[in-house]
Amino acid sequence: MARLVSSLLALCFGYFCGSIPFGLLLTRLARTRDLRSIGSGNIGATNVLRTGRKDLALATLVLDALKGAAAVLIVGHGAPGFPELAAAFGAFLGHLFPVWLKCKGGKGVATFLGSLLALDWPTGLVFMAVWLIVAAATRYSSAAALTASAATPVVALLFGRADLAALFSLLALLLWFQHRANISRLVNGTETKIGETGKSGELT
Repeated sequence: MARLVSSLLALCFGYFCGSIPFGLLLTRLARTRDLRSIGSGNIGATNVLRTGRKDLALATLVLDALKGAAAVLIVGHGAPGFPELAAAFGAFLGHLFPVWLKCKGGKGVATFLGSLLALDWPTGLVFMAVWLIVAAATRYSSAAALTASAATPVVALLFGRADLAALFSLLALLLWFQHRANISRLVNGTETKIGETGKSGELT
């Protein structure tokens, strides 16, 4: 019973951390255009970049990753084990579906990576390597994110983390769902490549 309660609390805490819309907050503080009125309308780093502020885009990317990592590390300090996984799940859900923004959040790549690095950094490094290789080969940010997320559960299993594989299988499915428009454009050959203008695959 105590484990269930701690896991539920961890889930809620993770959701709160993940639901902080750093991209929107940073652009509002900088008095740029409302993110939801430009580009894809997404609150992630790629859409922040469309405001012309590379510094804000980088800050958004880092903070969106850190909020996932922070949720896991803070919970893990007091309740290691399953509650850490619950915190990661909550942070990811919070980023994708923040209640403050009518559940219209980001696509989850940075928060996915931040949580993964906090839970098992070797698997997180493989994610980063796969992302970089695919991005370099295809110049599609979305394809890189989709491939790296799909590879994560397999890598986690190879590293003996069945619990991690189960969690990130679910997170990968949600990430793919959030990228459904990108998948359609990839199939049609109309997806925007890295460095081009247009509705590219969001980093966060």
